[in-house]
Amino acid sequence: MRIGVNTRLLVDGKMDGIAWFSYEILQRMVRKHPNDEFVFFFDRTPDKKFLFADNIKPVVVNPPARHPFLWYLFFEIGIKKALQKEKIDLFFSPDGWLCLNTKIPTLLVMHDINFEHYPQMSSFWTRKYYQHFFPKFARKADKLVTVSHFSRQDISQHYHIPLDKIAVAYNAVAEDFFEISKEEQQAVKNTYCGGEDYFIFAGTANKRKNVVNILLAFDEFRKAGNHAKLLFAGMKKYWDKDMNQTLNNMQYADDVVFTGYISTADMNKLLSAAIGLVYVSLFEGFGVPIIEAFACGTPVITSDVTAMPEVADTAALLVNPNKVDEISNAMQQLFNNKELQETLIKKGKIRSSYFSWDKSETIIWQEMIKLYEKN
Repeated sequence: MRIGVNTRLLVDGKMDGIAWFSYEILQRMVRKHPNDEFVFFFDRTPDKKFLFADNIKPVVVNPPARHPFLWYLFFEIGIKKALQKEKIDLFFSPDGWLCLNTKIPTLLVMHDINFEHYPQMSSFWTRKYYQHFFPKFARKADKLVTVSHFSRQDISQHYHIPLDKIAVAYNAVAEDFFEISKEEQQAVKNTYCGGEDYFIFAGTANKRKNVVNILLAFDEFRKAGNHAKLLFAGMKKYWDKDMNQTLNNMQYADDVVFTGYISTADMNKLLSAAIGLVYVSLFEGFGVPIIEAFACGTPVITSDVTAMPEVADTAALLVNPNKVDEISNAMQQLFNNKELQETLIKKGKIRSSYFSWDKSETIIWQEMIKLYEKN
């Protein structure tokens, strides 16, 4: 089988959660199936680290797809021509985009449709593109895969897709996330928080991540007499006026620490040394930091909405993300109860082992084989 793969998000140093999903699945897939050919379609010259095996042929497709207008040109013109030229039997797109103008069988991974629920959280042209094309992508794909049963139901209901057309292949934890020693944990605290304990938020600070309520809840936590810091591990790329105003009005704003860009290795250390992860998003199709924290031996506070209860199961404290007092109370409960901390750590480690990249790769590969044999 000659498989074309959309690998445009595999860009060294610029990979988000969807890119890491692509990386983890593809590196396993090409090595497990050496007798099949994989043509990786990049939108720029690829780093050699992404050419995982000898059965990969890298092809650069123009133009670089980093803007809604260029997305259209990349997929509807560039990918269409590349699929024909490379005589592709099946097209696999792990990032939600596909070419509408092709008859080649396509398996599409659509991670979530958060933009349908919170359209105001995307820029104008990005929102318009998503809302116009993603329903078309979902209906055009011969098979869909998503990352949670919540997203499976959500995509099915919004786009009127039969449930039997959508399979679930969970995210998992990279090998880079593990528990570090007490001495290393203290060194991390010394480096980032003057030796003090801290709660951590991991990820990009955008509105959907509920940053304002996290800040307000932390201020209430501190007003109750608890002494710890709040560390934002990640870029302030989508930081807005509401977030800035909330921070400026906080009584304990000086106890909020921003790290900026953090490498995977440093994120592992920061998660491992934290009292707990505060991950109370308004919407998640999965919520990878939850299971990363579990693997690091760190308790988790997360939301009781969308996919987060499915991912956390009974291994985290679940709160209403719209209620600041619930978030603050959970922080106080976790901070002051060592027995609760230990219970959640044990449950989290067990829960993190439930998710497997090998298992998810197998699910996707089996769906690809069915699709290939059907056509």
